[in-house]
Amino acid sequence: MLTFILQRLLSALLVILGVISIVFLLIHLIPGDPVEIMLGESATTADREALGVALGLNLPIGLQFQNYLIGLTQLDLGTSIHLRRPVSALLLERLPATGLLALVTLIITLTLALPLGIIAAVRRNTWWDTGAMSFSMLGVSIPNFWLGPVLILIFSLWLGWLPVSGRSGLASVILPSLTLATGLIAVLSRMVRSSMLEVLGEDYMRTARAKGLPPKKVILHHGLRNALLPVITMLGLQLGALLAGAVITETVFSWPGIGLLTIESIQSRDYPVVQACVLLISVTYVLVNLLTDLAYAWVDPRVRLGSGH
Repeated sequence: MLTFILQRLLSALLVILGVISIVFLLIHLIPGDPVEIMLGESATTADREALGVALGLNLPIGLQFQNYLIGLTQLDLGTSIHLRRPVSALLLERLPATGLLALVTLIITLTLALPLGIIAAVRRNTWWDTGAMSFSMLGVSIPNFWLGPVLILIFSLWLGWLPVSGRSGLASVILPSLTLATGLIAVLSRMVRSSMLEVLGEDYMRTARAKGLPPKKVILHHGLRNALLPVITMLGLQLGALLAGAVITETVFSWPGIGLLTIESIQSRDYPVVQACVLLISVTYVLVNLLTDLAYAWVDPRVRLGSGH
């Protein structure tokens, strides 16, 4: 098990290093000069050169990358070019909003996906099954950048029930959470259905029914509990993707989280902030996947045995 853990940790570190390198290169290669954005087109050449030297942007890109990696080893994410504040402080300010969005999204997802998947499996080949799976297919097909404005149009502008954008209370988190949850519900409900269909035909399910147990207890206590392992795995993978999806959703709803900070930093060519945001998202994604792998290997020893350890 120790070798399995070390292998996964090494793979995670390599992935994170790869992401850091690619993002650093891409953000420096895209058109646009942060110095020019800060000073404007009317600035003199001397002013631009002075600011470039002050920000370290005059150094060769290789040396800039080296300094960036050295800073990471010291847990120093740098200073925002435009706001002149530590990047770590900016991230800490935005994390609670993204955390709240992710939590509410997860609650909505589990509340809807589990019943949909169970009903579709128990009522297989009926209109219940067809309706639940059609809803799932619709959820996968609708992109967040289209669903978000539609929800704003209906529930904010037409009905006036919920805020249009921003973070102004618990009501303001409903629409962005629904936008994010739709795709997760679609994927998770299909996984629950598939897993439940495999479990329903097992001998222990027939034994439970033969003992005269109530159908609800047979389904939930015996069926769902044994069907949850692949569902938990899928949920872990989807949680990793949640932060990436939040970039679009937070932008649509002007939700003051990490996603919106990423877009704002890209627009202003604020290299340190962009790198830190992408690093945070990628590290979270990798860590969630790593924990999912380890949990799966702990529950099912065949996973680590299959890797030769």
